[in-house]
Parts: sequence; C-alpha cells; structure tokens
Amino acid sequence: MMNPIKAATEKSAALGATGPKPHAGALIALLAIACVVPFFLKGYHHLVLTQMLVYAIAILGLNILTGYNGQISLGHGAFYAIGAYTAAIMMDKFNLPYWSTVPAAGAICLGVGFLFGLPALRLAGHYLALATFALAVAVPQLLKYKGIEEWTGGVQGINILKPDPPFGLKITADLWLYFFTLAITVVMFALAYNLLRGRIGRALVAIRDQPIAAEAMGINLAMYKSLTFGVSALYTGVAGALGAIVIQYVAPDSFTPFLSISILVGVVVGGLATLSGALYGAAFVQFAPNIAEKVVGIPPQIVYGIFLIGFMYIMPLGVAWFIHVARRKLLTRQRAKS
Repeated sequence: MMNPIKAATEKSAALGATGPKPHAGALIALLAIACVVPFFLKGYHHLVLTQMLVYAIAILGLNILTGYNGQISLGHGAFYAIGAYTAAIMMDKFNLPYWSTVPAAGAICLGVGFLFGLPALRLAGHYLALATFALAVAVPQLLKYKGIEEWTGGVQGINILKPDPPFGLKITADLWLYFFTLAITVVMFALAYNLLRGRIGRALVAIRDQPIAAEAMGINLAMYKSLTFGVSALYTGVAGALGAIVIQYVAPDSFTPFLSISILVGVVVGGLATLSGALYGAAFVQFAPNIAEKVVGIPPQIVYGIFLIGFMYIMPLGVAWFIHVARRKLLTRQRAKS
C-alpha cells in the first residue's frame, strides 16, 4: 500500500516540482495587510496572529523535510520543545536578551537535527515516522528528569518575562512581539525561497522523486538528507523559541506528541512542497480548534476531525495546490475564450 503522503507528494510533483511560484504583487499586498491590520485589533488578537506566524515557521520547516525531500517526521514537536527551552533557559538563567535566543535556538536545533538525521538515514517511510515519533514522546519526559530540573524547571516549567517594545515605541508588548515575529517570518520564508529555488532545492526534489537517479548524477544522498533534517529542525527550533517568548512559559506537558501531529497536519492541509501552504496550514492549525470549541453540543475533537476530513476531501493536495490549479484552469478558459 502506497504511503498517502508520498502519493500526495508525487501528485503535486506532477503539477510543479518546487511548488507554485509566488507573485510579487500578491506578496507585497499580503505584507502590507499584515503590517496594517494589527493596529485595528486588540491584545488577544495580536497573540493569536503571532502564534499563527510561529506555526507557519514550524510548518515551513517540516515541509522542507517532508514536502521537498520526502522524509516523513512525526517528531518535530521535539525540536519545537528544544527551541522553546533554549530561549527560556537563556532568558531566565543567563538574563540574555530575547532576540539573541532565536538564532541560538535555531543553531542548537540545527545540530540536533543533523545528528538525528545521520542514524535516520537507514530508515524510510513508516519506519522513519515511528523513529521520529519516539523522539516526540521521549523529549517531554527527558525535560522532567530530576537531574536537569535545575535548568528545565521540571514539571513546573519556566516562566519568562514578556519583553518591552524597544526605542520607546508607543505600542503594546503584544503588538511589538507580533511585528518582531513577522519580521523573522519574512526572513525565514525568504531564506527558504532562495534555498529551494536554487541548486540545493533541485537536489532535494531529485532525491525525493528519483533517489537512485540522483545518486547516479553525483548527488550525495546521505549529506543532503542529513542537512535537510538539520535545516528543518532549525526552522522548528526558531518557531519554538518565538513561541516561548510569546507565551512567556514553557513546560514539558506543553509539547506532547499532538504538537508534532498538528505541525504535520498543517503541512498536509496547506499543501506539500509549497511555501504559501505553510501560511494556510498555520491558519488551519491555529483557528480550526478554536472554531470547533464554539460548536455547541458536539465534542471539539469530533468537529476538528470533521474539518480535517472535509479539507482533505475537497482539497486532497492542500489549499495552496487547490488555489494554484483553480487559477490555472481559470486562465486557460480565459485564453480559450479570447
């Protein structure tokens, strides 16, 4: 039986190896909206939008691994936790500025992801998924270990202070964190775009689609797969650090295996092997559970499951590919009429 994620990846590859190309005008308009709309919202909504951006970075990281390189991971919640604890420990124990914790968390997760990717080279498909899932289960338990409780806070976790806006800006701390997270999100997406549209991106797609042919062409499969795991973990670690700064609290029970599954759900719903899909997937992961909780008389888990099944039935390749295909069909009809 074919892996459903692999099948979806192959279908999307038939439409375009590296995903739909972004349009400059749409990107500028989207960025302008992202900069203006928050001024018309209040504190809680700033937090919700910021958390959505955090999820977008994490989903993008997993999409680089799964969508573009074909490696399935159910353990990215572990890298998210490592990034979050890196930020929390640096801020709480060493009194370092919050902004310095983000690159540090990314660097640490890059190393951890690369090292984990080396033994994972022997695994593929369901076996790799199970190995990464084991990582997602193990890390929260390790964070509770009494031997490192002095650093991690054990079961109680770590509380951190919300940073104030710099330069005397007359905005709230929540709004400042939104713009701080937005700036990092733009940088991370730009880096991913340059990475995936170049020679490295083509090598990743070649390994995903035709590994034997890729190796025959001189592509070092082991190096690329390990580096992809590391880069993917870097993105998720950055998201974890930002999430910790925004929420102001980390605890082992905040990083259950369900977090890893939620990130994977975001990848699939948004669209495998797409950059814009990370935004659509993040919106689903952030808002679908909230909407489900407002449905009276039905357990929210059931409503969430119905949402997910509905999305997969209507848009089996994800939102980004659905929009891309619909737009292409519309342009084809317009050309035929003219």
